[in-house]
Amino acid sequence: MPVLVVLLYLAVLAVGFGLHFLNNRHLERFGHRIPEGFEGRIDPATLAKTSDYSLAKGQVSLVKSVFDSLLTLIFVFGGLLAWYDAWMAELGLSFIASGIVFFLLLLPARTLLDLPFDLYSRFRVENRFGFNNMSFGLWCADLLKSLLLSIPFFSLPAGAAFWLILAAPGSWWLWVWGLIVGFSLLMMVLSPFVIEPLFFKFEPLQVEGLEEDIRAMMEKTGLRAGKVQQVDASKRSGHSNAYFTGIGRQKRVVLFDTLLAQLEKPEILAVLAHELGHMKKKHITKRMILMAAAALLYCWGAQALLRWPGLPGLVGMEEASFFARLVILFFLAGIFTFPITPIGSFFSRRDERQADRFAFELHGNAEDLAGALIKMSRENLSNLHPHPLYARFYYSHPPVVERVRRLRAMAAGK
Repeated sequence: MPVLVVLLYLAVLAVGFGLHFLNNRHLERFGHRIPEGFEGRIDPATLAKTSDYSLAKGQVSLVKSVFDSLLTLIFVFGGLLAWYDAWMAELGLSFIASGIVFFLLLLPARTLLDLPFDLYSRFRVENRFGFNNMSFGLWCADLLKSLLLSIPFFSLPAGAAFWLILAAPGSWWLWVWGLIVGFSLLMMVLSPFVIEPLFFKFEPLQVEGLEEDIRAMMEKTGLRAGKVQQVDASKRSGHSNAYFTGIGRQKRVVLFDTLLAQLEKPEILAVLAHELGHMKKKHITKRMILMAAAALLYCWGAQALLRWPGLPGLVGMEEASFFARLVILFFLAGIFTFPITPIGSFFSRRDERQADRFAFELHGNAEDLAGALIKMSRENLSNLHPHPLYARFYYSHPPVVERVRRLRAMAAGK
């Protein structure tokens, strides 16, 4: 049985690497061509730089994926999980304390092993293409903050989940599911006020009249936001973005200062109209409900599999603690959820198309959003030539060339 599981895992890796290879070959073949409708907006030098950046990022991602996959195989099938599980048992901790320590030690270990890739990506690749604005000291400070934050934000809900497992051995899966959903909602409320300010500085918009225009546009849709702010993203990166955060009355509009520097006011409004489309179409709410339903199904399946005597044998272990069984379950989940990746990507792209149409109808000028997408793709060196199969499998947004073409077709009434 372990051989079959390894073969399934390797098959998943082979498909992923194959798609990555196709994407790179496609970019090497067509990356020098300026897409139709982008003439005069992107020059050959920028297009060549875009291809080089996409290939460089892809190479780092591929090497990291190979490393992580080998590490996972060694840990799960090479005896390290069994050794770690036995070592934890020797500590003689209570069930709850054992669960917290078991995973709390694994989290920073994985972070430390990935550090070389993060450092290379940030200070070699991003530096080479002019995106990295972080000093090494700031990078270290962010890493330390993240590690420190992970302790309470993991320990508290994990401890509560393990307590529920002890308190309700027959129905814990339902209570744990409620805990997961409740904690996720709590984090959406707390993150803008507790976590994000630890890494970024938020302040009122500096573009004259923009906040008034944003609020006027939101009034047309019947939506409201508590604050409209800009964030000093340029302190860390040259990439640009805009987003809504929070829930209920805590919702706020956040724009990267890099975005404000790159786009004209009508283009910024068009980008925000797209984000408003997600809210008006209730895409975020629907995704949250879908994720909650998936979590319920996962928790129900987990309680059955965790009791199954044959679970440790799938990875060549004779016995395993509850927590080692959880690790095995997470490993198996990665294999069996991989085939549904393109399904989630399909529905995400559908939502993005709906948001684009909403932005066109609300803002009234498709060229503003099309122009913003072209500028953002140029400034972010986005891949303009993804392989169609790779995009269908992984892309949460339609390729930018397709989005621009659709927007201009909307304007032409096609």
